[in-house]
Amino acid sequence: MKLSIVTTMYCSTPYLQEFYDRIKAEAETVTDDYEIIFVNDGSPDNSLETAVSLYKIDPKVRVLDLSRNFGHHKAMMTGLAHARGKLVFLIDCDLEEDPDLLGLFYQKRIELNCDVVYGVQKNRKGSWIEQITGEIYYWLLRKLSGINFPKNVITARLMTRRYVKSLLRHRERELTIAALWHITGYEQFPIYITKYSKGKTTYNFFKKLSVFVNSIVSFSDRPLMIIFYTGLIISIISAFFIIDILIQKLVFNIGLVGWPSLIVSIWFVGGLIICFLGIIGIYISKIFIETKRRPYSIIREIYQYPSFPNRHE
Repeated sequence: MKLSIVTTMYCSTPYLQEFYDRIKAEAETVTDDYEIIFVNDGSPDNSLETAVSLYKIDPKVRVLDLSRNFGHHKAMMTGLAHARGKLVFLIDCDLEEDPDLLGLFYQKRIELNCDVVYGVQKNRKGSWIEQITGEIYYWLLRKLSGINFPKNVITARLMTRRYVKSLLRHRERELTIAALWHITGYEQFPIYITKYSKGKTTYNFFKKLSVFVNSIVSFSDRPLMIIFYTGLIISIISAFFIIDILIQKLVFNIGLVGWPSLIVSIWFVGGLIICFLGIIGIYISKIFIETKRRPYSIIREIYQYPSFPNRHE
């Protein structure tokens, strides 16, 4: 098979029919040997029923129904694991990313003979607050993880089979797919595109914060190094203060009083200890989760025609 198109579904019912019509038309300009894989990530609406209705009228459609909501990144990796094409096009189905990008990415890949062509937003969408926090997010992500993440990347990307096979070799259970895209390597080329807004995102503040923390602790030990050096600096400064107090008492017979400053210092150091223990706890939690080796997704049912061989995680 020449081309696989992979997308995930979560509260996607309003967009599926239009997405299918547009991506099908675009795929047929590239090749007639293609498949469209819909991954239902435990969507609470009628996304599964809509996708199954498309499968019933089009043998090129496959539907993977996950047993529950596992998360966007894990659903994407599950879809990629079941893709059969020599080229794999990954895209969200909410129409924020134009399905016409397939043809553009395909031509660019032929022109450059690279392994990945991926989309980057020309201008980050959202208010000025989102613009500023986005810049801070990527700056912190780069500094703390040690990975030079591309900024404002989107889901849409066209990948070769060898790249996808290498990407799927990453088997961690707590994954951040944008980081995996980057560290997998190969020749990757960005194309600047416009991402549209189709309403409220399902990524709220706490989900974004979770992705940020997971990106740091999954790919870097820098927070642990920061803890070590912070503790070392505090110890050195404290030692100098102790020496100064002893000199003033023994040499000049000056007794220092200052309970407020003492209490503030205790609260400050205590807060640092609690924060640092929390960071260490997150790392230990990640180790605990990874050692259990649980599957990162479970497929309840696969809707496909007999010409497609089954494949299980």
